[in-house]
Amino acid sequence: MRLLVLNGPNLNMLGIREPDIYGADTYEGLLNLIKDHCAEIGVDVECKQSNHEGDLVDYIQQAYFDKVDGIVINPGAYTHTSIAILDALKAVKIPVVEVHISHVDEREEFRQVSYVSLVACKKIIGRGINGYIDAIDHLVNCVLK
Repeated sequence: MRLLVLNGPNLNMLGIREPDIYGADTYEGLLNLIKDHCAEIGVDVECKQSNHEGDLVDYIQQAYFDKVDGIVINPGAYTHTSIAILDALKAVKIPVVEVHISHVDEREEFRQVSYVSLVACKKIIGRGINGYIDAIDHLVNCVLK
């Protein structure tokens, strides 16, 4: 089984950016958590991050050609603005779980709009970096069996 974990803008600044909202875990710590968990459960995972919308669209499209089985995505601020990312996810028809480290539904009104939710089979919010593990497990146990 092959999974792609995509992170959008500013996720590379974990541990630095607003730790009162996003926690003290670093991006490197997140990557290690994901890779260790996937190694434990026998899942091949690739993690990518970009601050650029077009890069994220390219990664999603490439996942189709690479025959990725599932995508975990935290689109960051593009969650609330990117029809391009939504269209890319719809085009590839790969099961996707949306993840947000913070409780986006309890924050500013604009953060409560998610284009990705229109295609995601599940949305996990407010679980910190452990939400990524929940998303991976959901794909492995519920969607891809």
